[in-house]
Amino acid sequence: MARIYMIRHGKAAASFTDDLDPGLDEQGRQQAVASCQQLETHLPLILKSSPLKRAQETAIPLAETTGQAVIIENRVAEVPSPGMSLEERGPWLREVMSGKWSEQSADLQQWKADLVQCLLETREDTAFFSHYVAINTAVSAATGDDQVLVCRPDNGSITVFETDGETLTLVSLGDEASTVVN
Repeated sequence: MARIYMIRHGKAAASFTDDLDPGLDEQGRQQAVASCQQLETHLPLILKSSPLKRAQETAIPLAETTGQAVIIENRVAEVPSPGMSLEERGPWLREVMSGKWSEQSADLQQWKADLVQCLLETREDTAFFSHYVAINTAVSAATGDDQVLVCRPDNGSITVFETDGETLTLVSLGDEASTVVN
């Protein structure tokens, strides 16, 4: 049984309607250090990250502590919104998050399936540095809930799953955010 730690990136320097790929702000860097310190008690871990800057920057403290490289895993990136302007992305994302997976486009349902498959393929304890909707997607799959938004992972929070390669089981939710997303 592999244990999966999904870490929501630290607070970004810009919102998802202002920048497609912001890094972390100062608070986000502090959150990254705090979450990585929590993960140190669970070493050894494979380190994987979304390709987006804010997730990769959140992984840096643990990579530096362990001397490990962080493997980029595209399947745990933020929910895709190809071809949308920043102005269009905000309202679209709010609509997606208020809906059900069964109501989403074939492309989004495929993104969900790919993310879940990535987690099911995990054979060793692994830390995935990821995003709000991606973590919700994993929780939705693990609990069988059709809602897109099933939890509110805070920046730097750690949600824990286990997998035997066939099923994904939610072990514990990370700290909840007081606001929806940044």
